Amino acid sequence: MSTYAFVASHHTVDLTTVAALSAGASGIPDVLSSDDARQLGVTGSVVLATCNRLEMYVQLPIAAHLPTIRDMITSSISGQSGLDSALVSGSFDLYEGEDAVRHLLTVASGLESAVVGEREIAGQVRRALASAQEKAQRDERPLPGELVQLFEHAAHTARQVGQHTLLGSQGRSIVSVALDLADEVTEKDWPTRRALVFGTGAYAGATIAALRDRGCADIWVNSRSGRAPEFAAKRDVFAVPEGGMEQAMAEADLIIGCSGGSAPLQPEQIPAGHHTILDLALSRDFDPSVADLPNVELITLESVRLAAPEETEEAVATALRIVESELAAFLSRQRARTIDSAIVALRSHTMAVLDSELEKARNQFGCGAAAEQLEIAMRRTVKSLLHTPTVRAKMLAAQGRTDEYVHALEVLYGIQVADD
Repeated sequence: MSTYAFVASHHTVDLTTVAALSAGASGIPDVLSSDDARQLGVTGSVVLATCNRLEMYVQLPIAAHLPTIRDMITSSISGQSGLDSALVSGSFDLYEGEDAVRHLLTVASGLESAVVGEREIAGQVRRALASAQEKAQRDERPLPGELVQLFEHAAHTARQVGQHTLLGSQGRSIVSVALDLADEVTEKDWPTRRALVFGTGAYAGATIAALRDRGCADIWVNSRSGRAPEFAAKRDVFAVPEGGMEQAMAEADLIIGCSGGSAPLQPEQIPAGHHTILDLALSRDFDPSVADLPNVELITLESVRLAAPEETEEAVATALRIVESELAAFLSRQRARTIDSAIVALRSHTMAVLDSELEKARNQFGCGAAAEQLEIAMRRTVKSLLHTPTVRAKMLAAQGRTDEYVHALEVLYGIQVADD
């Protein structure tokens, strides 16, 4: 089973396009779990959407169907986002097999992030898997084991990078860099600043935690979905009452957008006064023209990307070595699982043929002592015949040639090896 990754990120596409792609990707899980996708061979998928990237990991055994799957993805995103289909299709790089695995491990470790080494991405990878598993459970179609194991191993790799390199000790994140920028242009100091956070998701929660770490205690939460009171109560912060958004903005020194769920606020909706606005939402919470207002500093994801500190070559090199080591370990385990399934399939096929022939012999010659001796001899012979293919299977797996063995079983015996 091959894993394919469709990847659009800040490395190859501007953040505005990434945001538009993500906004149009809400229907992708349904597209990739549809009957049409199933008929093409798709057995499972996971969608990873962050402020810097949109990635779709797809399990597909038939490479010839890949262009059709790409067209389905493009059509869905283009239809929901309004983007030209050629732009959508051209925004995605494609990774296959080992390259797809390496890419995910690198992403989860923070090495592909705008802020290299940031730890938020590892949690986003875990939540992407959890979301895919929840949908698969609702659809009563469990995710393939290999896809689950891939994302779990990506999270494990991120922990290894965090524990064994200086990248993990820096505590850097998109939020932390954004708050560093805000600190340079915002009046007062952290203990006396009032912060207003838009949103009630995991990103908003991480932002509140980062504000607290800096000594900010006067934190308010606004949600246009009505979830602010419950969210705020759990985090011991204040919820903006219904209809109180304008006053809350007027009284805030720092306004942080983490929702991106509604139309961006326009300049005329921003109260007069000195405000620093951080727009960290994947799809903007604030229109870019807000930056033209007097006494307003607008810090965007692009600002954060440009201001992100460069990491030392040594730390990055160490992290990349860890990724390569974990990649080798994952591929080795996957080959072992596949070869074990192939060995079981060959033995099951052979024993089924043997049992069929023995049944014919019993019907013809009865079940006497001679028949019993014949069965013992035949089973011993079959066991001996299976010995060499079993040993060869282990050897080929160790050489990374599992696919050759599986292909041979399919061609010679018509045996389809089940995926783990």
